[in-house]
Amino acid sequence: MDVQMWTYILVGLTFTLYIGIAIWSRAGSTKEFYVAGGGVSPLANGMATAADWMSAASFISMAGIISFAGYDGSVYLMGWTGGYVLLALLLAPYLRKFGKFTVPDFIGDRYYSKTARLVAVFCALLVSFTYVAGQMRGVGLVFSRFLEVEINTGVIIGMIIVLFYAVLGGMKGITYTQVAQYCVLIFAFMVPAIFISIQMTGNPIPQIGMGSTLADGSGTYLLDKLDGLSTDLGFAAYTDGSKSTIDVFAITLALMVGTAGLPHVIVRFFTVKRVKDARKSAGWALLLIAILYTTAPAVSVFAKTNMLTSVVNKSYEEQPEWLKNYEDIGLIAWTDKNGDGKIQYGPGNAFIGDKNTPLYNEKERTALGNRQTTNANMSTANELYVDNDIMVLANPEIANLPDWVIALVAAGALAAALSTAAGLLLVISSSVSHDLIKKVLNPNISEKGELIAARLSAVGAVCVAGYFGIHPPGFVAAVVALAFGLAAASFFPAIILGIFYKRMNKEGAIAGMVIGILTMLLYMMKYKLGWFDDVLPGKEEWWFGISPEGFGSVAMVINFIISIVVCQLTPSPPQEVQDIVENIRIPSGAGEATGH
Repeated sequence: MDVQMWTYILVGLTFTLYIGIAIWSRAGSTKEFYVAGGGVSPLANGMATAADWMSAASFISMAGIISFAGYDGSVYLMGWTGGYVLLALLLAPYLRKFGKFTVPDFIGDRYYSKTARLVAVFCALLVSFTYVAGQMRGVGLVFSRFLEVEINTGVIIGMIIVLFYAVLGGMKGITYTQVAQYCVLIFAFMVPAIFISIQMTGNPIPQIGMGSTLADGSGTYLLDKLDGLSTDLGFAAYTDGSKSTIDVFAITLALMVGTAGLPHVIVRFFTVKRVKDARKSAGWALLLIAILYTTAPAVSVFAKTNMLTSVVNKSYEEQPEWLKNYEDIGLIAWTDKNGDGKIQYGPGNAFIGDKNTPLYNEKERTALGNRQTTNANMSTANELYVDNDIMVLANPEIANLPDWVIALVAAGALAAALSTAAGLLLVISSSVSHDLIKKVLNPNISEKGELIAARLSAVGAVCVAGYFGIHPPGFVAAVVALAFGLAAASFFPAIILGIFYKRMNKEGAIAGMVIGILTMLLYMMKYKLGWFDDVLPGKEEWWFGISPEGFGSVAMVINFIISIVVCQLTPSPPQEVQDIVENIRIPSGAGEATGH
């Protein structure tokens, strides 16, 4: 059987499993729809949290970023795993003790204000839609390459699948579907990594294989070989970093606190029975996530080394079939600038505009011609465009692994993208139905009416997510990193101060969230979209030397400062609210902290 047939079989089996679980665990009440009835075990919740968390960015894009950024890509590993330490220690048990359905629910009740709830709803929708855009693009890419359909068609298929089990099962269906999806995605990620580690170094453990000598008997270390290949082509050594210390710190911090402020992750800790189970869930999630996250650097090294040795300075006519397959969907493009028929690779863009107008639209790229030879589109000596998102998807093909392994990666990538998309859609749905309609617009709505509103909201959210998948704003991990910045700028200070600072009032929280999110949005618009160049300072250089992916740290600090200053200038919160905060941190009944 060929790759496409294997893909149909494996993707078909996994989709059947997901739909079957959704039918078996369909939600019959709002509590089941929002928090799975509050009865999920810590291990199951940890697996679901890991799948919810490890999106298309983790599965597809992270190793791709590390492949091209080298040492600098470690900021994603440190930030995204470190965020779970914050969750386990600072947020999960306290939010479970508070016992609400959603993050806007916590904000609205803790800050005794409909305005605070509405601001939180807006932030939750903004973060979730920014995040889900990357997931839907990942779905479209996988379908386009492995099922040989257009990217737009792949997005629509993914929309239908995720809509079915998200709308039917709610959090209950999503939770148990995500348990299955975690098993699929981690198996799909590890199998090719183990194969290639044995192939290249003789060591079956990828994390150790990355630092081992090559299996060819030369005694050369794999990382030394990759450093040599990189420097020979004019790049910095793979193991050297080029980012400034402040930018590394800012990105890592933004990803950490963004993780701890993501609404679709936080809501998972409302699904367990007891407060102590929330902490256990975070521990399980961190352990399960670490399996993939410690393997991703190895995958990036394997893929980059194999790509450079098999493609660069070789005749285009001799290139393997995988390169031409990805060229057809716009993830690779080549222009023969010197007319020698060989693929030359080095620093710089192969095509003018690659950085600002990536090759997402395969029809536009076909119209221009993947292998342009006109001098009008030349920018540097580099002739090869490689999309970050290709490295994990193409890795088994580059290494000539069996067809079933290649298809398995496709099934894993879809599991990663769909699991996170489902969690995000539930956040969007609950923000509209519970926090906006139930708590603000129509408090007297029946439970049945609220459940219908939640499902209709999910339908609308899927349609918007599909639009972003068809018209994406950037490659998967870049979009997701911005979502973390938005979460860091808005939710993290409000949640931390709401738990640990009794004096924190609604005026401070609202002012902090509004100014924090606006600061982050302005920075994103300026440096990602090129807006406000004539209004805001700094046309070329980032403020304080911090990239847009790390600016969430600055916006978060601004949020904290504004919140505390405004809080000190305005009245204290009511005594009953201060009592609630005291009860969250130091429960009044013996055993409550670990029992209920």
